[in-house]
Amino acid sequence: MAPSAITTTEQYASIILNTEPLKTENYTHYGPNTSKNLVKNALMNRIAGINTDVCEAGEEDAFFVADMGEVYRQHLRWKMNLKRVKPHYAVKCNPDPEILRLLAGLGTGFDCASKAEIEQVLSMGVDPSRIIYAQPCKTKSYVRYAAQQGVKQMTFDNADELYKTKALFPNAELFLRILTDDSSSLCRLSLKFGASLDCTQELLELAKELDLNVVGVSFHVGSGASDPESFVKAVRDARVVFDQAAGFGYDMKTLDVGGGFTGDTFEKMALVLSEALDEHFPSNVRIIGEPGRYYVSSALTLACNVIARRDLEDPATGTTSYMLYLNDGVYGNFSSIIFDHQHPIPRILQSGGRNRACRSSQSGRVTEYSIWGPTCDGIDRITESCTFHEVLDVGDWLYFEEMGAYTRCSATRFNGFTDKHDVVYISSEPGASAILEY
Repeated sequence: MAPSAITTTEQYASIILNTEPLKTENYTHYGPNTSKNLVKNALMNRIAGINTDVCEAGEEDAFFVADMGEVYRQHLRWKMNLKRVKPHYAVKCNPDPEILRLLAGLGTGFDCASKAEIEQVLSMGVDPSRIIYAQPCKTKSYVRYAAQQGVKQMTFDNADELYKTKALFPNAELFLRILTDDSSSLCRLSLKFGASLDCTQELLELAKELDLNVVGVSFHVGSGASDPESFVKAVRDARVVFDQAAGFGYDMKTLDVGGGFTGDTFEKMALVLSEALDEHFPSNVRIIGEPGRYYVSSALTLACNVIARRDLEDPATGTTSYMLYLNDGVYGNFSSIIFDHQHPIPRILQSGGRNRACRSSQSGRVTEYSIWGPTCDGIDRITESCTFHEVLDVGDWLYFEEMGAYTRCSATRFNGFTDKHDVVYISSEPGASAILEY
């Protein structure tokens, strides 16, 4: 089903928030509660076939369940709340091929930052015009590759990049990336990229002298932004640069508002951004964005096996706490703890292990745990302290929701552990299932 079949805010809210399915003309839409049940069933079905006492090495490795229906619902939210902004998914956030295939089928564009990302998107049959090479400081050979493939849209923020483009891809369609206030974001990007308003006029003048085609402005308020006013100021600054460009004879037609969107603040941020766009940019200006975590964070759930346990006795209180060791950690899919400032929450998937009764702690008291990854590095800690009513042991399973963004893509093979983890794909939305032919 095309997203346009959802025609009212009430229908949209029913899909995103309600526990009851919503029926439209051709499909039944289910929503997040149904999604959680389907994910839990998929997790349990997978571990039901794993006996850690006799399985082959690696059969009990951590794995993901990906609900493609969640990606689909996030797309509906975007279309309802940011009508003017065409999403270009930030591939770096999670380059999972099924996610890319679904988003391609939904008609999104793609934000790529390297040859490999461009190549992956093009291999799905996506037209080069749907790709923006959103990397202000590019490798020369990658620029040549983009030129060969007809990926014309590119960003820049300095004079050296203009000279490089003139030599390698003079027909490129350039976006001047400007500096923003990203102090309220999880991951600041202004420390690395963005031209200040003090030098944008000089860059536009140089681009004109080099006979390069500057078609728009781009900005990024930082990954995981939390202050809506950062969008307002960035849009105002972009308007200044549009007016500067007009003074050099440029007729810029595109504004790229970057990323920074998260699921929990999306409606608030979208409202402020939409109002700023309508105030400063007429309807004939094309608006694109570069959402990443917004689309995929909530779509993937990670399951991990407890591979070891240490008991910690406290003689003063007579209590026991435990250190749990999982088969995934901060050098693997929990790299988001270090690089993305995330705090994954452990939940019990299976307690009692295989062929054992579930063990509850004595007198109904909670038991404290710290949770660690499998490597020999002391920083490989997932959770400093958490509590459960159950007493967990080797062979039990934990799961972590909201593990779709900046997890698999930055996993390493440190200490000899794998960076490849299986993904079980499900779909809680018939529209996504139709596109993916599930």
